[in-house]
Amino acid sequence: MGSIPDPGELTELTPPSFDEFQRQTSLMTSCTLLWKELSDHFTSLEQNLLKKSEALRNKIQSLDQETKVSLSELEQREVTIEGSVKIALGKLGENKDAALIALRKVSGEDENGEVDDGEGLLLVLKSFCVKMDALGFWRFVTGKKKELESLRAQMPLALAECLDPARFVLESISEVFPVDKRVEKSERGNDLGWACVLVLESLIPVVVDPVIGKSRLLVTPTVKARAKRIAETWKASLEERGGIENVKTPDVHTFLQHLVTFGIVKKEDVNLYRKLVVGSAWRKQMPKLAVSLGLGDKMPDMIEELISRGQQLDAVHFTYEVGLVDKFPPVPLLKAYLKDARKAAASIMDDPNNPGRAAQLAGRKEQSALRAVIKCIEEYKLEDQFPPEHLKKRLEQLEKAKTEKRKPAAVPANKRTAAVLPANKRTRANSGGPMPPAKAGRLTNAYVSSFPAPPTIVRSPSHAQYPAGIPAYHSPPPMYGSRSPPTNPYAYSPEAAPPLGSYPVAPMNYPAYGGYGNGIAPAYQQAYYR
Repeated sequence: MGSIPDPGELTELTPPSFDEFQRQTSLMTSCTLLWKELSDHFTSLEQNLLKKSEALRNKIQSLDQETKVSLSELEQREVTIEGSVKIALGKLGENKDAALIALRKVSGEDENGEVDDGEGLLLVLKSFCVKMDALGFWRFVTGKKKELESLRAQMPLALAECLDPARFVLESISEVFPVDKRVEKSERGNDLGWACVLVLESLIPVVVDPVIGKSRLLVTPTVKARAKRIAETWKASLEERGGIENVKTPDVHTFLQHLVTFGIVKKEDVNLYRKLVVGSAWRKQMPKLAVSLGLGDKMPDMIEELISRGQQLDAVHFTYEVGLVDKFPPVPLLKAYLKDARKAAASIMDDPNNPGRAAQLAGRKEQSALRAVIKCIEEYKLEDQFPPEHLKKRLEQLEKAKTEKRKPAAVPANKRTAAVLPANKRTRANSGGPMPPAKAGRLTNAYVSSFPAPPTIVRSPSHAQYPAGIPAYHSPPPMYGSRSPPTNPYAYSPEAAPPLGSYPVAPMNYPAYGGYGNGIAPAYQQAYYR
């Protein structure tokens, strides 16, 4: 049995091996690296927490500031309600006498008649508004499309005379919006979207709060609820109209303007608004409407979609409206638009069925594109970046070519005289008066000869004799040989007519006609009388 060594005794120490030393060295190295990695990880976590804490602190401060601003605005709105009402009542009192005068002036006049100037137009509009005659107002406006600019200037002044302008406007356009209720529709007067948009646009300055501006609209809750129901009705009718793609642009414009005018834009319908705006982007007011509908953050995607559709010109208008000119430079877009227009014109020219019509359509398309680009350059002051001189020259060339094509071809004097004389010498058989042009030339089965056509002998059904002033027609010289001339199945039979020699007049020297081989007089063409 071995003895247990005494701890107090000195024993011989085993010298450490080199492998053990390397093992311990590697262990220390790995521990050091692990410590450093953990230290860096915790340091990054600490920094992230500090950043998030700072962001939360800033957000809380901004929310506090926004809350203060909102409370201040609410307090201002509450305080200004009384002031706004006083202003409205004061304005109503001031306009009372003017409205009565307007009623007296137009009471004995035809309100649907012509008005001499803008003042007369304003008086008529005010008379409808004072009486709250929405139907008469609508019919008067729709009949004045030629005076659109005057209506645009005078209508807000007239709507301010209404007892309830918002309700008056809804009742005015109710005949065609949200659903067209007209029984009788004419092709020319079918589209009344322009009138709806005009009335809705004119209402905005009337319902804006006179103290705090557009942030509050003077629309009663009842009218606002009615406007919301109208918007929902229009959206529900999209399926009946065939979807968003098949809705007419005037209807889309009216719907979007209705939302903006009454302040009933819904955030959950933003995607619907986006599709409607892109589908009708060529309308001039669409960029402003898009911003009012809350589509400002979606504008870059909408502009890219317009560019992909080949609507570069519309994309330029949207970029200027939202200030994205640096991201979407206008000059390359305009050049791409012109290039696409030229390609489209060239494809139209390739139509082999109707080359004349194709050339006209191609020239018209290129002219339209040039005019639009020139107008855009002038509107946004892009002359330095895109000089329009060569575009104007090209436009002049196209217009000159179009004008030259319209000019009639020149006819020699001798041919023109020969062509005119036979038509002018024809006389009516029974009265001796001028004879209308013969119909034979318009018949599909009329014989066409390469020789000059002889004057036509026309007989009435009674076969009355010609007056003595008409000479006898001699038989033409033979030119067809043994062939008989073509006959017209609709001409009068030669047997039913008297002999040519029975006209008691002196012969005249007429030029030789395209002859017939057998010497027989030609069969008469179809007579004017039937």
